[in-house]
Amino acid sequence: MRSDAGRLWASRVRPFPVAAERAGAWRTVDADDLRELGLAIAEQESIAEEVAPALENGTAQGDATGRENATEQVRAARSAATA
Repeated sequence: MRSDAGRLWASRVRPFPVAAERAGAWRTVDADDLRELGLAIAEQESIAEEVAPALENGTAQGDATGRENATEQVRAARSAATA
């Protein structure tokens, strides 16, 4: 979609799992051009993928501790990737 201000927006049809949203995966993103929009979408999908192993192995089954563990795992992975 293009806003009245000329920015491009994309919104995911299916919501991310709650743990992915808590880790920072946003369903709707915006950007100035298609390249930036693609990068924004890829970043959100990457965040969700980083949380997926925690969801699969049961550490993020919906309880507060699971959500905190999944979020911490994503933060640690990001720190390692930027170090």
